Amino acid sequence: MKPLLAAVVAAVTLALPAAGAGLRISVPGGFRVETFARGLTQPTAMAYGPDSRIYVTQTGGTLVRIRRGTRRPAVLLRGLLTPLGLVWRGRDVFVSEQGRLERFTLRSGRLVDRRVIVSGLPFGRHQQDNIVLGHDGRLYWGSGSTCDACSERDVRSATVLSLRPDGSDLRVEARGLRNPYGLAVQPGTGRLYATVNGQDEVGTAADPEPAEMVVVIRRGAFYGWPRCWPNARTLRLSGRCGGVARPAAYLEPHSSADGLAFYTGRTFPPGYRGNLFVAEWGQYLSNRFGRRVVRVELRPNGTARRVSSFVSGLVHPLALLMDARGGLLVAEWGAGVVYRIQARGKP
Repeated sequence: MKPLLAAVVAAVTLALPAAGAGLRISVPGGFRVETFARGLTQPTAMAYGPDSRIYVTQTGGTLVRIRRGTRRPAVLLRGLLTPLGLVWRGRDVFVSEQGRLERFTLRSGRLVDRRVIVSGLPFGRHQQDNIVLGHDGRLYWGSGSTCDACSERDVRSATVLSLRPDGSDLRVEARGLRNPYGLAVQPGTGRLYATVNGQDEVGTAADPEPAEMVVVIRRGAFYGWPRCWPNARTLRLSGRCGGVARPAAYLEPHSSADGLAFYTGRTFPPGYRGNLFVAEWGQYLSNRFGRRVVRVELRPNGTARRVSSFVSGLVHPLALLMDARGGLLVAEWGAGVVYRIQARGKP
């Protein structure tokens, strides 16, 4: 089977210094890669705080703070339960964890007033994923399935959930999403995009299925899991798909599409503005797919016009963030490094 993604730009291959652990990272011609920060331990999510500093959650249960040139991140919180997402609302930061959401307040450089705002959420094979603040002021986050393919006992599994920042009015926004890991709100339209990781036991090594996908979350919509899946060969839905919302984009099968970020800067070439970037983790070590960041060019109706490779040669890219100078930050989970991609000649 041929890969879904076509190479549409010439690439420059860079041999990075020690922080790159011998990686050879390829970016399009006219771009460069630099090491933004190092010394992290399995970073999972990044977000700017109200103090213009970058805050990062880490798998082991810590939240740290970094800036350009950081070698030893400052640890601000410990004891989190596998945190996979964080988002700021004013001076409050919300962290999505295994089975719960917590809120903290930034005061005098410290995170204080710890409060669990919702707990008892279902988790198993997957858990609670990225979290974002919607244009309506509600918090939205992914709640992954407890299994590969099954009938869930808890209606909050395999969904995107939302609630008010005070912890009230918890509701299911969309269903049939096996593992909706990454979330991002499109500037201007307010559309909520999510990456979705498909089933493990569909397809074969010679003909891998299903595709991973990017979807636009609509309240009340059903996205197919476990009876319908995106077909990587035909770029159509397969299975029992009546009433299933179609994907906005099809991605490589088993690439574990994770972090999302819209390009909102002005230092990339004009054609990049408004594009969506997706981190593909490449969860299977023997898998030729994934381990890259892909670029999704969107039509006005929100669907993909084209999907192409933007950064390749990575190990386990997970979190993405637009930095204040218009570069794209990519957190390498395994290497504990944050890379920065910027157009050549720009700061």
